[in-house]
Amino acid sequence: MKLNTLKKSRFGRLVCRILGNERGAVMMEYVIIAVLIAAACVVAVAVFGKTIVGMFDVAGKGASAQHTEAKSTLDKTQTDQGTQATEAGKYHDSMHK
Repeated sequence: MKLNTLKKSRFGRLVCRILGNERGAVMMEYVIIAVLIAAACVVAVAVFGKTIVGMFDVAGKGASAQHTEAKSTLDKTQTDQGTQATEAGKYHDSMHK
């Protein structure tokens, strides 16, 4: 109660301005959470992007009765994933020598 009375005076407003106003603190916390969520989404897309695109391609071809193309696309996607995993393993090993 005394704090609200103090804020009404000129001296009280000056003290509050010097010590800092916490009125926007909650909004800043929401902004930080939103930025962290956005960063997690960007990382997820960067890591899983090619795999997800390949799986949607396979699902689309399978749903449109192009089963032979879907199978060949699935095999190609799995081969590409294996190759990329091997390259990532080599890169990892070279970084830790």
